[in-house]
Amino acid sequence: MLGRSSAVTLPTHEYSASCSLLLDTSIPIPNLVLPICKSSCGFRPIVRMSASRNNSCNLSCTSKKWRIHSVEQVQAVLLEDEQKKTWETCTEILSTLKFSIEEADSILKKAFGWVHSPYWGEERSKEVPKVQKVNEMLDYIKGLGLNDEDLYKILKKFPEVLGCSLVDEVQTNIDMLEKDWGIKGQALRNLLIRNPKVLGYNVDCKGDCMAQCTRCWVRF
Repeated sequence: MLGRSSAVTLPTHEYSASCSLLLDTSIPIPNLVLPICKSSCGFRPIVRMSASRNNSCNLSCTSKKWRIHSVEQVQAVLLEDEQKKTWETCTEILSTLKFSIEEADSILKKAFGWVHSPYWGEERSKEVPKVQKVNEMLDYIKGLGLNDEDLYKILKKFPEVLGCSLVDEVQTNIDMLEKDWGIKGQALRNLLIRNPKVLGYNVDCKGDCMAQCTRCWVRF
């Protein structure tokens, strides 16, 4: 009936208990604030990552690489410290022969390729000296009837001997001098003081030059 007020009933819609909000993070948003649903709908925001796998992989890989690089850097520092201590120990060994620290350092550099030496030419790569190797070489040479003063003279003239192979070069050459040349005892001592480079000869061109004269028996 006209003029009579009538109640109007609006349709109602029940909220789904699992309603969700889809956000695409491929679009950069400076400050993302997710709204809080105050209704009983049980609002659960869902972020859709259009490139989520790639982004997640990149983050994971970067983190993993950072950890690996950190370990490698720590190991490098520890190795460097260890090599430094080894070098210092070797200089201390040479200082017992009355060499100064500077002289001992120079001997090691020439013997192990840290400075240019005509004896090695261009083929000697840098090497950190080993304490055992230095001790064994000095003990062997001294055992040939030489004293500390003789060792001092030999290393002054031929510091590279510390970088030579004890078995393949030094011992082999001493055996050759004693067996083939009959040089032993005092004669051997005098020879080594006069020409210690004979300890490092490892080439015999036999007159046909091999361009390795600093290590050739032709100089003997």
